[in-house]
Parts: sequence; structure tokens; C-alpha cells
Amino acid sequence: MANSNDLTPNKTIPITQWAPEDRPREKMLSQGKKSLTDSELIAILLRTGIKGASAIDLAKLILQRNNNSITNLARLEVADLTDSFKGMGMAKAVTVLAALELGNGMLKENRENKDEIIRNSEDLFRFIAPRIIDLSHEEFWAIYLTQRNKVVWIQRIGMGGLTQTTVDLRIIFKAALEHNAVALAVAHNHPSGQLRPSQADKDLTRRIAEAGNIMHIKLMEHLIVGIGPEGKRDYFSFTENGLL
Repeated sequence: MANSNDLTPNKTIPITQWAPEDRPREKMLSQGKKSLTDSELIAILLRTGIKGASAIDLAKLILQRNNNSITNLARLEVADLTDSFKGMGMAKAVTVLAALELGNGMLKENRENKDEIIRNSEDLFRFIAPRIIDLSHEEFWAIYLTQRNKVVWIQRIGMGGLTQTTVDLRIIFKAALEHNAVALAVAHNHPSGQLRPSQADKDLTRRIAEAGNIMHIKLMEHLIVGIGPEGKRDYFSFTENGLL
């Protein structure tokens, strides 16, 4: 991120001088929350602007610096905001990121509160992505399934740094036996957004599949998930690419 604000102070009109229907709070009350743009919603969280910039101006700049992607914004830490936008204090940064984390929690909760069936890579991606796709470090998860592909258990197997994490096959299959799983899927994230598997990823997948064959627990999929340079949430499927 750049370290200065691309705003012209004398062109900024305070929100208090806008028409009532254009002010974010008033617009939400009169037209409903669905009527607001992302920048208007963020402006409500910010409450006030900074020197030379209204809350709307600041919200638009924050989004612009993150490729207009809420997903990219949610990956930031408090210091990323306070260091990049002069005059933006910790309270504003904490409020924005806390609200985004609540939204992420809602996605996780929706998945956890219903029976989840994993039929294919897209199902698995929708299920696992909210947990790991926006992390700044790698995590490796296992998802345990019944004969009908219903999720019976999900467990984080390991976490590491920016480029790798340690995975213990004994932990994977201990949980499989404890929950009477007949199949499993695994997934991990690449914080870099580069989704192609490394040789280590391929070797690990092969070892999990071989161990599963011995125990009659099928490895149905391995996904690598990540966020590309334009903020696109995507995945690499070992099954779809003939690697499993």
C-alpha cells in the first residue's frame, strides 16, 4: 500500500452538507441497508473522516487501495490501515476489521448449523473457504465424511508460516477412526494466491491417499484455496486436475 492519501482537501464536501438522502446513515434508514454501496457501509463504520477527507472519501480510498475487494480488505491487520492512511486511528481500523470478521463468522456459522454434503470440489470450496482463504499464514484442514458424503467432523491438522505447514498423517487418521468416517477431503490455503501445487503438496497428497487405501478411508479431494491478485477467490482441485 502507498503511504499517502490521494485526496484534494478543498474538493471535499462534508457529509453534513450533503442532501439527507445521500448521507449513508439517513439513506440506510429511509431506503434500507441493501441500498448502500460498500463504501457507504464502510463510511458508517468509520463515522467520521480524516483531515481533508469525509468518511465516504476515506472509505472509497480504502477500497481502491484493495482493488475494490472486501475480501482483500478483510485480510488486513489494524496496522495496515493505520500506517497507510494518515490520520486514521486505531479505533476506526479496529471497527472496520471487526465488522468484516463478524461477516466472516456468519458464513462459518451458516455452514456449521446445517447438514453439509460434499459432493464435489465446488461444495468443498464453499464449505472450507470461509475458514482459511483470507488467512495470512497456511493452515491444513481435514474434512471427514460418511458413506453419503455428509460432513461428520472437521479438524485443523496443522498451521505454519507463509509458504508451508507441517501435517501429521497420524492426526488425520486418528480423527477419521474416532468419527467413523469412510472418506475424507483435505484442504489448505496459499496466502500468496498462487494456487499451483508444489512438489511437497503432491507428495503429501499421495501419502494421505496411500494411507487411506490401507485403512479403507478414501481421500476424495485435496483443494488449495487462495485469493488472486485481483481479489478473486479461487481453488486448485487435485481431483479435477488428475492428481488424485
